[in-house]
Amino acid sequence: MSASSTRRPSYAAVLSVPRARRTFAAALVGRLSYGVAPLAVMLAVTRTTGSYAVAGVVMALFGATVVVLAPYRAALVDRHGPRRALIPMSLLHSGLLCALAAVSWRPGASAVVLGALAAVAGACAPPLGPTMRSVWGELVGDRRLLQRAYSLDGVAEELLYVSGPLLVGAVIGVASAAVGVLLGALLMAVGTLVFVSSPAVALVRPAGRPESREGGGGSLRGRGLAQPVVVAAGMGLALSAVDLLVVAFAAEHGRGDETVAWVLAALSAGSAVGGLLNGAVDWRVTARVRLPLLAAGLGVTLGLAGLAPGVGVLAIAAACAGFFVAPALTTAYLIADEAAPEGFRTQAGTWVNTAVNAGSSTGAATAGLLVERLPSAVCFVVAGSVALVAAGVAGLRGLAPAAPAGAGQAG
Repeated sequence: MSASSTRRPSYAAVLSVPRARRTFAAALVGRLSYGVAPLAVMLAVTRTTGSYAVAGVVMALFGATVVVLAPYRAALVDRHGPRRALIPMSLLHSGLLCALAAVSWRPGASAVVLGALAAVAGACAPPLGPTMRSVWGELVGDRRLLQRAYSLDGVAEELLYVSGPLLVGAVIGVASAAVGVLLGALLMAVGTLVFVSSPAVALVRPAGRPESREGGGGSLRGRGLAQPVVVAAGMGLALSAVDLLVVAFAAEHGRGDETVAWVLAALSAGSAVGGLLNGAVDWRVTARVRLPLLAAGLGVTLGLAGLAPGVGVLAIAAACAGFFVAPALTTAYLIADEAAPEGFRTQAGTWVNTAVNAGSSTGAATAGLLVERLPSAVCFVVAGSVALVAAGVAGLRGLAPAAPAGAGQAG
């Protein structure tokens, strides 16, 4: 590994690791597609069919295949290596997005064709985020520096999901929504091809078939990953409800939908600040101890957010809640990396991703039912309680086994 343990553990030190900047920048270009393509696809489908219901079904198919098949795509990356796995995934995913853009270019497209293209495109989505974290694990030897690398990665990803929709908005202001879908395809193809051409990616060695390695695949299903997966799922459930709860809160207080964006922006800003500070702190407690505390902090602040007297105070409360988001996810990825056997890092990180996304999908549907029956303040308490329950479960002694002999501390 190329990072020395004596290197000053700072963000500058992370970016000064040989080949890190080029590799990270290319991965971010590809990952920007994740912030661009979903919204562009939804708008393109809505405009070509004239139906919000069809758009909802198409996006549900797209999201379902992205989430459910993510661990299997990650297993292909670990088994065959990033270059052999990511290039065909990227080209298939980008090609299918181009086909979807072509079909949706004019009104009257078939809903069945759109749904099929979206589902298959989602099934091929390359796991660039988990693969980049695997690359960080190979590039950075010092665990404190790896914490900063993961924090930087998490904050950058947060910003991508903010800037992606803004980019789509700029595109559809001058062109068809289908052009936004093409942009998502281009970002994915170019970013992935440049990413896999980096010598740093070659450091992630193929693991071969799981059954050929003693304890390989089975270890990923063991107790070591339970803690980060439980917390990630709980956070996904809680946070996915926030979007709808903010809309309901604004309506209850006589404010328009334009105020919702400011509250959600405050949540993202708080997450970015929290992520950067988390990476800068030289923690003296282990990651397995920090993780349930961070999840509990999110739960408490979300529960208190519902007591806000107005939207302005709610925005401040959202920023405070966001302060725990990126640190908790970064810590979950660190634990997953520590728990993964050599050659299975991509799968381990993907299970955390999958837990967040699966929790988000479930939470969004549940929040819709709750908002229709309960005041928004009570719903905020329910959302916070989900994160608190996840924190309590993750804090159980049985879900936090000692690190294997020879494993470094996660923070």
